Amino acid sequence: MARLAGKVAVVTGGGSGFGEGIAHTFAREGAAVMVADLNLEAAERVAAAIREQHGATGGTARAVRADVARGDDVAAMRDATLAAFGDVHIVVNNAGTTHRNKPILEITEDEFDRVYAVNVKSIYWSARHFIPHFRQRGGGNFVNVASTAGIRPRPGLVWYNGSKGAVITASKAMAAELGPDNIRVNCVNPVIGATGLLEQFMGLPDTPENRARFLATIPMGRMSTPQDVANACLYLASDEAAFITGTCIEVDGGRCV
Repeated sequence: MARLAGKVAVVTGGGSGFGEGIAHTFAREGAAVMVADLNLEAAERVAAAIREQHGATGGTARAVRADVARGDDVAAMRDATLAAFGDVHIVVNNAGTTHRNKPILEITEDEFDRVYAVNVKSIYWSARHFIPHFRQRGGGNFVNVASTAGIRPRPGLVWYNGSKGAVITASKAMAAELGPDNIRVNCVNPVIGATGLLEQFMGLPDTPENRARFLATIPMGRMSTPQDVANACLYLASDEAAFITGTCIEVDGGRCV
C-alpha cells in the first residue's frame, strides 16, 4: 500500500530543488499535493508533471503561488488546499533562501531581513494558519526542512546558519507544546545540494574544483540530492513515524558526525 495513501500534503518551495523532489515522492506514495512556490509557473510545471506521472496510480497535485514570508499568502495557501482537496494532513516547510557566502560584516540589513523572513517567519505563519486546522481535525504533521548549517555552521554563512538553528529549536519547542494535540513536528537537515542556491552557499562559481572543497567535508563524498531529502521527509510524514516528534534527521553523508 502507498505510504501516504489518502493524505493531503502542502509542500512549500515545491517548484524546484528539494521541494520538487518531495512533491513527486509524496505523490508517488499516494498523497494529494499542493505545490506552493513564489514562482507560480514553476509550481504549475511540477504539478502538471505529477499529474502526468503519478495521477493514474498514485496521488495528484495542484499549484498555488505563495510567498511564505507573508501571512496572507500562507492563509491563502491553506484555503486553496482545503478547497482543492478538502483536508490537510501534512505541511512540509521547505521554502528557504540564503545570503551569499561572505564575511559577516558584508551582509546587508536587507539580506538579513529576507533570510529571516523566508526561513524563520515562514514557520511562524505556517504555525498560525495550520495549527487551528490540525487541532480541529484531531492531528497533523509539520516537516520543516532546516539544514546541517543549524548544527554544524560554516564561516561566511553566519546569519543563514542562525536562521536554520532557529528553525531547529522552534521545531523542537513546537513538538513539545503540540504533542498533546497529536500534532507532530520534525526537521530534516540536508547538507549542501546541487540546487539553485548552490553558488550562493559556496560564495564561488560552481566549478569542479570549488565543489571539491565542499565535498571534502562530507565523509560519503557527495552532495545531497532531492531524492535523499524527499526520502527522509516521506518517513517523517508517514504513519511509520507516528511516535516520532521533535527530532532532526541529518541527510548529510556524515557531515555532522
